Amino acid sequence: MAENFTRHRQPWKSEELAKLKTLAAKGMGVKAIAKALTRSEESVQDRAKADGIKIAKLR
Repeated sequence: MAENFTRHRQPWKSEELAKLKTLAAKGMGVKAIAKALTRSEESVQDRAKADGIKIAKLR
């Protein structure tokens, strides 16, 4: 039964995007932002790239 499990991504809420932009502007890294938003690092990186947000590690 576990073989059929697929991970569904949660859509980003506008509050989360605002928080992502704020934390990135403060110069926080990907790990810290992911922990604050309770998201995976990959998810945070993908969203930042999609929205053109500069994160300390991505610069």
